[in-house]
Amino acid sequence: MSRKATGKGAKPARARSAQKRILHLHSAFDPGGKELRAVELMNAFGPNLEHTIVSGDPGKLGAAELVNKRINVRYPDDFPSLRGKPFPRRLKKLADAMKPFDLVLTYNWGAMDAVLAHTVFATTLKLPWLIHHEDGFNEDEADKLSWKRNWFRRIALGRTSALVVPSETLETIALNDWQQPTKRLRRIPNGVDTRAFAGRGKPDALGSVTKQKGDLWVGTMAGLRAVKNLPALVRAFAPLPEPWKLVILGEGPERDAIELQAQALGIAERVHLPGFADPAKVAPLFDIFALSSHSEQFPISVVEAMASGLPVAAPAVGDVASIAAPANGAFITSPGDEAALARSLAELAADADMRFEVGEANRRKAVALFDRRAMIDSYSALYSRAMGLGKMP
Repeated sequence: MSRKATGKGAKPARARSAQKRILHLHSAFDPGGKELRAVELMNAFGPNLEHTIVSGDPGKLGAAELVNKRINVRYPDDFPSLRGKPFPRRLKKLADAMKPFDLVLTYNWGAMDAVLAHTVFATTLKLPWLIHHEDGFNEDEADKLSWKRNWFRRIALGRTSALVVPSETLETIALNDWQQPTKRLRRIPNGVDTRAFAGRGKPDALGSVTKQKGDLWVGTMAGLRAVKNLPALVRAFAPLPEPWKLVILGEGPERDAIELQAQALGIAERVHLPGFADPAKVAPLFDIFALSSHSEQFPISVVEAMASGLPVAAPAVGDVASIAAPANGAFITSPGDEAALARSLAELAADADMRFEVGEANRRKAVALFDRRAMIDSYSALYSRAMGLGKMP
């Protein structure tokens, strides 16, 4: 990769510098909501911290390209695998690998074995504090939580310093299903740089797809995964008239399924999948933002769309209904109701004045409640306390 990529010997020794060292354990580190937030926080905290990032899927490190070059970050290839059976010997290896750091940050179910390893060996190995982050669920828990995973989480989270969630829905799940004590929970809503989304956007910002005069775009930003239910969005979009195009920003394994659905409906030339791009440069080009997910919690893409002054057509999953402005409420539909989503898109597509009014209401709410400064300050205070700092260096 670059100077940031390191192999064997990448695990830092305490004697090398006085910088605080943070270990990040992700199931994958491709661009997505939690990964982009982690990158934004790393960039905001500056160069006086050392970050080590481990992906449970070693090939998925796409978000690394977004880390500012001044940030001290490593991607070791010799860290114990985050995948496998939670046998004592494997857990001990994971715990030993945490020892050189000043703080361990874990993310979602894919890092839960490491959380358990920390809980089991924290005292005997004098491990650093661990803060776990839960942002939502994949398709295997989109409709119903797994009782086995609930049970595992209750045990694994037993010695975490804090459990961070972005949404009211996840906070309730953590309290009731995972039986976490209130004192451990921290709800920190996702935030965005609202000023960065205030521009108009350049028509050729995507490179591979240019917004021509007269074009109108329904856009979404999501990992191309089954839980995002993107073929349903293609179906809901299909009845819109010719000037409308569907632009889906993201990468993932569902690309073929999305393209096949567009081909089957005869609209392949109107559906574009340009890959991942900077949301702040592309979202302002959208005319409507759409979401079709089976499951979300506090989708940062919705806040980014609101900051861009867009109306949002989406199912009422997670906190979506409470995130959007009241003026947008009519276009938040029942989860799984494709016909209702299609109607929302059609109504917004037919009325430019309504799109503007709803979009402006969303923009005002995003600026007032979901600017990134409050999010960064909250995470900075939490992480600093865990490392014994008065504030981030």
